[in-house]
Amino acid sequence: MTDKPLDGRIAVVTGASRGIGYVLAREIARAGAHVVAVARTVGGLEELDDEIRGFGGAATLVPVDLTDFEAIDRLGAALYERFGRLDILIGNAGILGPISPLGHVGPKDWDKVMAVNVTANWRLIRSLDPLLRRSDAGRAVFLTSGAAHRVRAYWGPYAVSKAALETMVETWARESEITTIKANCLNPGPLRTAMRAQAMPGEDVETLDRPMVLVPSVMRLLSPALEVSGRVFDHPTGDWRA
Repeated sequence: MTDKPLDGRIAVVTGASRGIGYVLAREIARAGAHVVAVARTVGGLEELDDEIRGFGGAATLVPVDLTDFEAIDRLGAALYERFGRLDILIGNAGILGPISPLGHVGPKDWDKVMAVNVTANWRLIRSLDPLLRRSDAGRAVFLTSGAAHRVRAYWGPYAVSKAALETMVETWARESEITTIKANCLNPGPLRTAMRAQAMPGEDVETLDRPMVLVPSVMRLLSPALEVSGRVFDHPTGDWRA
């Protein structure tokens, strides 16, 4: 394997201004890809750009809220005009939403979780599928959670959104079987992130790994040699979810 296994690839990473998205965007750029970094927070994107430029990588910053669905459509058109294709899509952006009994969840909170965790990713698929089909090995990875299957009280909006995300990605993978696209989900497990701290207040963060540990799993899912599609890769076990 070369020192830059993603040399020449074009990659979109959402939620790239902090946490898992920041780390993955940086390391995908370090592996040789041109990263299109998407996030709301301009300061975080600029910090990412500084890091990537510091080791000779390249990035394009897209400061946008993913609930601006028309902006996602414009992103696809802009990428087509500039690059003519897309090789990698990392759907990382997500929100936890309220930890609350279902009957106490407000409609606006419910709609926001679904908009960010499900609908925005559908809009990304809708906008970027034609570009991924133009790649010789289009690869898409969406961040999911064990909450999609380990049903717990009070986690309704988040758990439902991740279960919907997994079903959506599997559906897309089945529809893409005769193309070069391989689309999968990745369960990162418990990591030291802001969302984890929000979900588990009081947890000892020193017991948690940092997002950097995900990089080998992600590189496996982005490999042109990957044949699996429509599945969930479980990072904590290093295997595909049964």
